[in-house]
Parts: sequence; structure tokens; C-alpha cells
Amino acid sequence: FAWMDELMLRTVSPDDAWRLQNAFSTIDVSDLLEKVRVPTLVLHARDDNVAPVESGRTMAAGIPGARFIELDSQNHILLEGEPAFEEFVDHVRAFIAETEGA
Repeated sequence: FAWMDELMLRTVSPDDAWRLQNAFSTIDVSDLLEKVRVPTLVLHARDDNVAPVESGRTMAAGIPGARFIELDSQNHILLEGEPAFEEFVDHVRAFIAETEGA
């Protein structure tokens, strides 16, 4: 997608992009997941081109009481207009309404 390339070019320098990617590849917070004590919703695209869906499942499984929802998409960032985007919005709205009432 050309718009995504343009967005990245406008928002981060090549050097900073490299530094961010390098830092993200070494971060591991898996040992902290069990300490999360807030309602948690993990949504992940089934065919995500950036992070495998198993990563989302693993994250949700490590957080007590977390809910995992798999979305039918290959996009790491969902695009407005694709069916998974509307599903994402519906799940987030329902989760917020549910947790506000708790």
C-alpha cells in the first residue's frame, strides 16, 4: 500500500525506524503477563503479515482472564472497509461497554 509507505516516510527517519525495529525485536515481556490485573482484550489478524496469530494467542493465554479474538484478515493494521475492521470496532465497543459497567 502506497499510503502506508508514505506515512512511514513522513513519521520516522530511516535511522529511527531501524532503531525501533531493532529494539522491538529484543523486547520480551512474557514474564510480566501474569501480573496484568486489568480487563484485557487481545485482537489479532489470523493471517497477520507482521506477527503470527500464535503470538496473540500466547499473549492472551499469559494474561489472567484475557479474552482472545481472531480476526479474518492478513493486515497487521486493519484497514477501514475490510470486514475485519468492522468486527474489530464491534468487539472493542462491546468490551469497553462491558468493562465500564463492571
